Amino acid sequence: MALTKAALGKLGLWTFQLDVQPMREAQKFAAQIEELGFPTVWVPEAVGREPFASTALLLSATEELILATGIASLHARSPMTMQAGWKTITEAFPDRFLLGIGVSHQPAVEGFHGGNYDKPYSTMVKYLDAMDRGLYFAAQPSAPPARALAALGPKMLKLAAERTMGAHPYFVPVEHTPIARAAMGPDALLAPEQAVVFSRDASEARAIARGFMKTYLGLPNYTNNLKRLGWTDEDIAGPTDALVDAIVAWGSLDDIQARIKAHLDGGADHVCVQVLSPDPTKVTMDEFRQLASLIPSL
Repeated sequence: MALTKAALGKLGLWTFQLDVQPMREAQKFAAQIEELGFPTVWVPEAVGREPFASTALLLSATEELILATGIASLHARSPMTMQAGWKTITEAFPDRFLLGIGVSHQPAVEGFHGGNYDKPYSTMVKYLDAMDRGLYFAAQPSAPPARALAALGPKMLKLAAERTMGAHPYFVPVEHTPIARAAMGPDALLAPEQAVVFSRDASEARAIARGFMKTYLGLPNYTNNLKRLGWTDEDIAGPTDALVDAIVAWGSLDDIQARIKAHLDGGADHVCVQVLSPDPTKVTMDEFRQLASLIPSL
């Protein structure tokens, strides 16, 4: 067998909330998320847990839940180490692990890892080539390991379709989704992240959204992508209410469902929802439960 788009489901979660819990608690929450009916959870890599260790521990506490990395940085490990971790987890948990790989961002690459952020597309091509020829003499996975790329622009999107299962765009408005689908063709996985706030109060929701967006609007990868989509320097500098509302869906469950559906109608196969709240240390199980109620209707 092989991990399929259908197995990921149309709705998943993207969350840093498990990283800030002690691992034993995170494992319990992962089991609860699985019980709610979510097929897939995406976990990040940046300033939290090491994602191979984290996903293996979360997988061990669940029965069928798929874990995906959103995104494991290629600057954090060599290609041979990346493919060894990828195959190790896939062998232990067949069809339950999706390795998302990305080139990250210049401040993280040069500030955290002491690397050189130069020619990200060429770097990714060379990295995938090196992964594919890396030595691995341990027990082989019984199922083909699955990987995807963090991709925003047309070249990386096309590469994701050609060399991996597909793409995981992050911090994108809905209008990016049909563009990404056109760039990749009909068959590749398209799994955008969508941030949401469960609040009908515009001031409260936008304040939470702006706090979330502040870091990302300082990263050229994201701002350049927004400019390709027609957003202006003035929109980004604010950010304006229009841009806030385009990046972060807020309101009632129906409002949030409409945004998820817009991505799916635009060509997404899977939407991973990131719930934002005033307390980033809290696991928002009530909101996860509300989102889970949407799964049968998508």
